Amino acid sequence: PGLLLLTSFLLHMEEGHASPTRLVCDNRLIQKYIAEAKDMEKRAGQCQALPTLSCPMVLPLVDFSLQQWKSKSNETKQQEILCDLALLVGAVVGAQGQVTQECGARQLSQLYRHANSFLLLLQTFSWEAGPWEPGCSPRSMEQTHVTSIFLTYRQLVQGKLRFFFHDLAKDLCK
Repeated sequence: PGLLLLTSFLLHMEEGHASPTRLVCDNRLIQKYIAEAKDMEKRAGQCQALPTLSCPMVLPLVDFSLQQWKSKSNETKQQEILCDLALLVGAVVGAQGQVTQECGARQLSQLYRHANSFLLLLQTFSWEAGPWEPGCSPRSMEQTHVTSIFLTYRQLVQGKLRFFFHDLAKDLCK
């Protein structure tokens, strides 16, 4: 299953995305993803007449205490981010079903590709504990604004993902 996920990940990655080790060891890449997340959020905010979602989307609460974060194992951090990403990808899919306007639909499609790529990538990082099992329940909130999905993604990439890659780099990039 790991090879299938990795193959699927590599097939779905856009040009310029990288192998897990390169992504973790080259700090410029995470900065690029943060910039892309900010750009997607900005462009979504510029879409005219984005509808309020009639069916609220459940988004993960991605804020965290750096002190608490540092005390967690890399495996725990990975599980937490996987849970957040799985919930976020689900929210994007749900919003895609409700947003017919071209600009918003295009931004959601791009967000889906990025968030799903990170989800697949993180599932390929292996720890002694075995494969990732979905079925976690991250802290969450309901939102009816499409822009809050982009905000959550940017905060996740800028926060937990960036710090997680920084922590992995200490071990992988000697």
